[in-house]
Amino acid sequence: MEESKRELTQDQKQLVDTQVNELMRGVVEIAPEYAFREKIEKSVVTGVPLKIKLGMDPSAPDVHIGHTVVLHKLRQFQEFGHEIQLLIGDFTGRIGDPTGKSETRKALTNEQVMENAKTYVEQYSKVLDMDKVTLMYNSEWLKALNFEDIIKLASNLTVARLLERDDFEKRYKSQQPISIHEFFYPLMQGYDSVAMKSDIEVGGTDQKFNLLMGRQLQEAYGQEKQVAMTLPLIEGLDGVRKMSKSLNNYIGIDEAPNEIFGKSMSIPDELMVKYFRLATDLPLEEVDILEKGLADGSIHPRDAKMNLGSKLVAMYHGQEAAKEARAYFETVFQKNSLPDDMPVVKWEKDAQIGIIDLVVDLGLLPSKGEARRMIQNGGVKMNEEKVTDIKTEVTITEGLIVQVGKRKFVKITL
Repeated sequence: MEESKRELTQDQKQLVDTQVNELMRGVVEIAPEYAFREKIEKSVVTGVPLKIKLGMDPSAPDVHIGHTVVLHKLRQFQEFGHEIQLLIGDFTGRIGDPTGKSETRKALTNEQVMENAKTYVEQYSKVLDMDKVTLMYNSEWLKALNFEDIIKLASNLTVARLLERDDFEKRYKSQQPISIHEFFYPLMQGYDSVAMKSDIEVGGTDQKFNLLMGRQLQEAYGQEKQVAMTLPLIEGLDGVRKMSKSLNNYIGIDEAPNEIFGKSMSIPDELMVKYFRLATDLPLEEVDILEKGLADGSIHPRDAKMNLGSKLVAMYHGQEAAKEARAYFETVFQKNSLPDDMPVVKWEKDAQIGIIDLVVDLGLLPSKGEARRMIQNGGVKMNEEKVTDIKTEVTITEGLIVQVGKRKFVKITL
């Protein structure tokens, strides 16, 4: 960064202030904050957009609301004219970031990585203007490194520094294995920033170590250091743990409108404002009004959730789908009525079948284990009567309605 102070016009100062204030919305930390403002000033004065990096190892193809916190921040940068560098970690994806894990991840094949990358790009387009995104793959430069290059790269980081990472420290103290190749993950992610000449890198708070590694390596390679911007992790529907598909506490942006809306209604009351602030594009002043209304009782939590569900469905499926999803929820759950448009399945198997097999055969749950647990938890009904015995034998009749959970219905025809 240039040390000499730039003289900004009044209009330029206003533009810088606008960008800084908007882009800091919902951010946990900017390291360092002074450099962030300097980079914005430099871009405003020179007219050269900043390069904003997001690195994703495509280890899972489903994007959920938790992922979109970072994507909405990229959208803000994009709207201010900055260049989004979307990095698909096709090389590092074969190692897997050990962050937050207690064991080594399995390596992905090239085919798996590329298929997941394709799905990510398709789903990112629901938030970002992908025509204005620079899509990059880190195999382009990491494959080209020879062993001498790797030794030089590794010389920039000590083992003691690596063991400061919470996940590595826990595994080391509990005598769980840490493979040497895992130590190379933050080095490679940092080297990505060198190859991409990134100005700012964004990520969740769990990625802070890796983001700061980019600054360290850019300095070692004689480049201007990037700014690390961390954003909060959204708790899932259980209100406790980070949103994750593996924990089944997520809202997927590719899920059906009724599913998104229904899941939104189960978000804990205390998390609603956070969801509005981080996972939607609702103007900040409107979020503040909502927060005050919930606090003083002038806004009912149920109404706020209905609006949140409508907002999320509209963002990913359109306004008409949002209206229909809201009407569906009101009909099925508030009026305790069955939906008019439930799926109909023609039954061509035995006239009598166990309840567990029936639920799986109808595609309402993917496995017998999940079906068994759902029944034991009181989540399965036939013709609106709860089934409690996992050994129940069902006689298939015309028009039999099977319900799993609050949102899955199937009507059987013979």
